Amino acid sequence: MFKNLMITKPIAAQPHVDAGEPVEGGLGGEVGFKRTLTAKHLVMLGLGAVIGAGIFVITGTAAANHAGPAIMLSFVIAGFACAMAGLCYAEFAAMIPASGSAYSYTYATLGEALAWFVGWSLVLEYLFAASTVAVGWSGYTVSFLDSLGVHLPAALTQAPINFCTHEAAQAGLCEFGKFVTTGALFNLPAVLIIGAVGVLCYVGITQSATANAIIVSIKVLVILLLLGFGAQYVDTQNWLPFVPENQGGDRFGWEGVLRGASIVFFAYIGFDAVSTAAQEVKNPQRDMPIGILGSLFLCTLIYIAVSAVLTGMVPYTTLGTAKPVATALEAYPALAWLKTLVEIGAIAGLTTVILVMLMGQPRIFFSMAQDGLLPRFFGAIHARFRTPHKGTVVVALVAAVMAAFLPIQLLGDVVSMGTLVAFATVCLGVMVLRRTQPDLHRPFRVPAVFIVGSLGVAACLGLVATMPLLNWIVLLVWTLIGFTIYFTYGYKHSKLRQQLPKR
Repeated sequence: MFKNLMITKPIAAQPHVDAGEPVEGGLGGEVGFKRTLTAKHLVMLGLGAVIGAGIFVITGTAAANHAGPAIMLSFVIAGFACAMAGLCYAEFAAMIPASGSAYSYTYATLGEALAWFVGWSLVLEYLFAASTVAVGWSGYTVSFLDSLGVHLPAALTQAPINFCTHEAAQAGLCEFGKFVTTGALFNLPAVLIIGAVGVLCYVGITQSATANAIIVSIKVLVILLLLGFGAQYVDTQNWLPFVPENQGGDRFGWEGVLRGASIVFFAYIGFDAVSTAAQEVKNPQRDMPIGILGSLFLCTLIYIAVSAVLTGMVPYTTLGTAKPVATALEAYPALAWLKTLVEIGAIAGLTTVILVMLMGQPRIFFSMAQDGLLPRFFGAIHARFRTPHKGTVVVALVAAVMAAFLPIQLLGDVVSMGTLVAFATVCLGVMVLRRTQPDLHRPFRVPAVFIVGSLGVAACLGLVATMPLLNWIVLLVWTLIGFTIYFTYGYKHSKLRQQLPKR
């Protein structure tokens, strides 16, 4: 039984060419993905996935509650963990240009059961992150419309239930950890943005990538304006002390810097989504490493620069709001014009995050269905649009329902946990494959692979270790649900296992 669970999929069996399930209405042949993307598209996809909630929400709260001005170091630590994982992703993506991302890489190195675990963890990352960001998009959009004199009914702008946070509990509004009713019906703006982005993902990767590139250009321009004009108001005294004294637990001090790193890691979630587009890249052996590492490098620089400007403009203690960038700008009336642009940039930034998440998840389902671990329904490719259209519809519907009716605040750290575990597994897989199959052709090779891989595993699991017990419990429950599905369906229908000789 254990040996069957650890069966690996040969590298030669991985999809190096277009592949897909037969589609009704086709010409009788296999319909596969369309290879149209370049390195430029991939870098833009990475920027679209990563530059979003991290800048416009998480930076301020992590600085105010945990790291202080040293939030810059928190981004460096989180970026280091991602860089180690990114190098390992680049080697795998160039060698195995499959749409399954970390799932496909684990299947080739560590076995089917661990591959399922990683794939299920990626479901947690993409699906729940898309819902979370959609709720954030709704909040920014409602605020922006209010500033224009357009007021949406409160009953249509939030979920009917909410989760009591520490801040609300301290204000005496509710009991921490309890669910409370809001009196609302559902979050309509969140549903509408997921529906619009879902349609875009349905009709084609080229259209999605083009729309992403346009929106990314807008938000990067806004960020550059923020850096350029905000830097003029930086007071270096606001950076002192750089690492505030520890006030107990993970509130400031070096413990706060590390906890801040585990929090801002949520900002990096999505860079691995670049690898899910591997089967739609013209030259994956060359372009995948450029897309993954290039977008990661640029995002890290942008995050450090923005956190430096924000903590320099105002004392870090004032940034613990839902809109830290706007809070910093409000301190300077001369920058009032920039606040409106920042709100537009935030809406654009969160839109591209949703776009890349909804692009990535159906492609992971596609790879799992191709291997028989999920029903063939998820492996269908549209005859005209060449997208995993059925999986896209299912993912968009589930994400829309969660964004409409559920409080998503609790899931932020849990999403990060699933991603960190997947990253650590990829780092381990690269080292295993170097030992088991050293002669494989590797268009991109991780330098000092055993050092880089070990550092990646240690950094990712170290950040996981800083997370509270409640998140471990939620991750355990999620994993149990996943393996229940695997043993009731995937284990029996695995195509790789069906090819084994009968005893």
